[in-house]
Amino acid sequence: MERLPYRSWVEVSRQQLGDNFTAIQKLVGAAVEVMPVVKADAYRHGAVEVSRVLEQRGANWLAVSNTEEGVTLRDAGIRARILVMADFLPFTREAMLAYELTPVLHSLDEIAELNRLAASRSVRYRCHLKVDSGMGRLGVAPDIESIFGALKDAPNVELEGLMTHFASAANYQSDQTERQIATFDTLVAALEETGIRPPFIHMSSTIPIAYGRTKAWRGMVRPGHAIYGYVSRVRGSSQSRMLHVKPALRWRATVLQVKDVPEGTLIGYGGMFRAPAPMRIAILAAGYADGIPHRLSNRGRVIVNGQFAPILGAVSMDLTTIDVTQCPAIRAGDAVTLLGSEGEATIDAQEIAKLAGTISYSVLCGIHARVKRVYL
Repeated sequence: MERLPYRSWVEVSRQQLGDNFTAIQKLVGAAVEVMPVVKADAYRHGAVEVSRVLEQRGANWLAVSNTEEGVTLRDAGIRARILVMADFLPFTREAMLAYELTPVLHSLDEIAELNRLAASRSVRYRCHLKVDSGMGRLGVAPDIESIFGALKDAPNVELEGLMTHFASAANYQSDQTERQIATFDTLVAALEETGIRPPFIHMSSTIPIAYGRTKAWRGMVRPGHAIYGYVSRVRGSSQSRMLHVKPALRWRATVLQVKDVPEGTLIGYGGMFRAPAPMRIAILAAGYADGIPHRLSNRGRVIVNGQFAPILGAVSMDLTTIDVTQCPAIRAGDAVTLLGSEGEATIDAQEIAKLAGTISYSVLCGIHARVKRVYL
C-alpha cells in the first residue's frame, strides 16, 4: 500500500494533461487555435504546472479569469499569450498592462478607458471584445453602430479578438445556442463590412468542441473541462461525441485509524449512521474543508485497495469515516482513493457530482488549496 507524507493529496498526470490538449488539437485541426482555460487554479489541478505542460505541448494562448491569475503565471515564467476573460477593473488595469496580459472588454466604456491608457503611453493595446449574444451576462450588446463608433473613437485600441459565450451548449433540446450563433454571426459580418476583421473569432468551450458543432469553432476554441479529462453529457439529439479524453487527477487521503465497532454503534455527528452489525471502520484525514462534499454523508464511497467502500455518517470538516468490513487489510497510514481509479474501480467527478447534487466543475474546483498537489 502506497504511503506518502500527506494527510490528503492529488496526483496530477502531466502526460495526461498534454495528451488531452493534443487530442483537442487533432480534432479541431491546425487552422484552429486551441486556448486552454486555466482559471480557478486550472480547475484545482495547479495553474502554474498545468500551464507549463500546455506551453511545452505547443499552447500559444492560455485563458484566465482575472488579472491576479495572469500575474501568477507570468511570475512563474509562462510566456504564452494570456487572455483575461472576466476582469478589467480599475485597480487591476495597470498590472494587467505591465504584465502583458490581454484584456477582454465587456462594455463600450471599457474600450474608451483602454484607449485612454494606451494614448497616455503612446502605444496601441490589443484586446478582445465580448458580445452578449443571448446569455445575459458579461458583454456588450450586439449593436453594430455602437460598437463601430466606440472602436472608431479608440485609435489606440487594436481589436484582436471577438468572442461570445454559450448559455446552453449542452442542451440540444433548446435552440438557444443556434440563436446565439446567428446573433453573433450577424455582428461579425456587419463589422467586416466596416473593415473591422479581428484575427480571432471564438465561441466554443468543451461541449461544442467535443460534440462537433464545427460551425462554432471558427479560428479559436477555449477548452476548459476537456483539458482536465472531462466532457459533460448533453441533452437531446446531437452528433456523436468526437472527443475522447481522460481525467488527469487522482485524489487520495491517508487513513488515520482503523477499528472494530459493535452492532448499534452510532457513527459521526448526529449519529447519522448506526452499525447494523459488528463492523470495521476507517477514519480518513480529509473532510469537507478539503473539498469532500458534505452531501456525500451516508451516500458517497471511496476506493480501498481496488474495492469500493461506503462513506458512513456525516462527512466532518477534517475527517470522513468509511466501512472497510469487506475490504482487504488496511491500516493507519495507508492511502485510499477519493476520486480516480484503483485497479478496476473508478470514481470520477461526474459520479461525485450526481450524488452531491452539483456539477463536476464544482467538485474539481472544490478541492481545497490545503490538499497537496503532486505532479507525476
